[in-house]
Amino acid sequence: MKKNRFYTLIALSVVALTATAQTFVTAPPAGAAPGAARPSFRFPARVISPEVHDNGTVTFRFSAPQATKVELSGQFLKKNLPMTKDENGLWSVTTGKVKPDIYPYNFVVDGITVADPNNVDIFPNERFKGSLLDVKGKTPSVQDLQDVPHGKVTYAFYHSKSLDLERPLLIYTPPGYTEDTQKSYPVLYLIHGMTDTQETWYKVGRMNYILDNLIAQGEAEPMIVVMPYANAYPALMKKNPGTQMNLMSTDMFTNELLKEIIPYTEANYRAKADRDSRAIAGFSLGGRQTLGAGLGHPDVFAYVCPMAPAVFPQGLDQDFKETYAPIDQLRTLKLLWIGCGKDDSLYAGSKALAKKLGSLKVKYETLYSPGGHTWMNCRLFLATIAPKLFK
Repeated sequence: MKKNRFYTLIALSVVALTATAQTFVTAPPAGAAPGAARPSFRFPARVISPEVHDNGTVTFRFSAPQATKVELSGQFLKKNLPMTKDENGLWSVTTGKVKPDIYPYNFVVDGITVADPNNVDIFPNERFKGSLLDVKGKTPSVQDLQDVPHGKVTYAFYHSKSLDLERPLLIYTPPGYTEDTQKSYPVLYLIHGMTDTQETWYKVGRMNYILDNLIAQGEAEPMIVVMPYANAYPALMKKNPGTQMNLMSTDMFTNELLKEIIPYTEANYRAKADRDSRAIAGFSLGGRQTLGAGLGHPDVFAYVCPMAPAVFPQGLDQDFKETYAPIDQLRTLKLLWIGCGKDDSLYAGSKALAKKLGSLKVKYETLYSPGGHTWMNCRLFLATIAPKLFK
C-alpha cells in the first residue's frame, strides 16, 4: 500500500512540473491574520522560439497580446515576414527552408525592434540586441560544437595606463594548454566590428568551436586567441561626456594594443613573444584597425588578415603614406590576406586595397565570397585563415 502511494506521489509531481504553467505559493504578506490565504505567483505558459523543424523550416513565436502588428526580421530573409496572432495573444510564423548557418534575427513589434525573449542566444552589440538562429546541417560544420578536445575561453581584465580605464578581454587557450605547462603558443589578436563587443567573436563568431575543430583535425596550429574590446569610446565618454570620437583613426587602438594588450597577454599567458608568432585579424572597423596595427607595425605582426575592412578607394594613398610602414617592410609579411563578401558595401575598398598592394609588389591573398557584411562570412573567413597561420 505504501509503495503504491509513493508511486502516486511521484506521478503527481511529474504532472505538476511538466504543466505548461506552474503556480508557486509564497509566504503570507507581513501583518496578515493567522490562517490567511497565501498569494500565489503563476508563471506564464512556456513559449518555444525558435523551433527548427526536420525539413529546415523554422517557427518563431512571440507573446504580445496588446500588440497590433508583429514581424520577423532576419539575415536569412529577403524581407520581413508578418506574424499572425492567436486567441491567446501569441504571434507566430513559420519560414521556408533555411540554409544551415547561424543568423541574427529579431522581432519588430509595432515598429519597435526587440530580441526574442525565449532565446538565450543573444548577439552582443553596443546598439542593438538581436537573437541568434542556429540551423544545423545533416553533417556538423566547422562552427558546430563537436566531440573533440576543447579549449577554454576566459573573461579577463587589465588596467590601461594610457586610457586610465579597466578594460575587458576574452582569451581563448587551446586544448592541452592547462596540461602541458611547459609549452608556449603563438597568438592571434582577433578584433570585432563597429558597435560589436569583445564577446561577439565568441558568441556569434563561434571562434572557439572553429579553432577546436580545426586543431583536432590537424588543420590549424594550437594558438591563443585574444579578443579585446576595441572601442574605448563608450567608457571614455562615461568619464568625460565631452570626449570626441574619431572611429576612422586607428591610432588609439594601435597604441592600446602595442602598449597594453600585448604586454598583458605575454605577461599572463604562455605566449610566444616574437613577430613570427603574432597574427592580427579583424572584421569591418576591426579590419581597418587590423590594417592600421598590422601594416603599421610589420615588425610586430607577421600575419595580417583584414576581413571586409572599412577602407575606401579614395583614402588608400593617405593610409599608405601616413599609417602603414614602408613598402620594403610590408614585403616581409608572411601572410597578408584580405576577405570580403561580393555584396558587401566595403567590397570596392577591399578590391582597391588588393590592387594597390599588387602595384607595390606586396604579396597578398584574397577570398571574395558570396554574401554581404555578415557574421556568416566572418566565420568562413576565420575558418579559412586559421590553417594559414603560424605554419
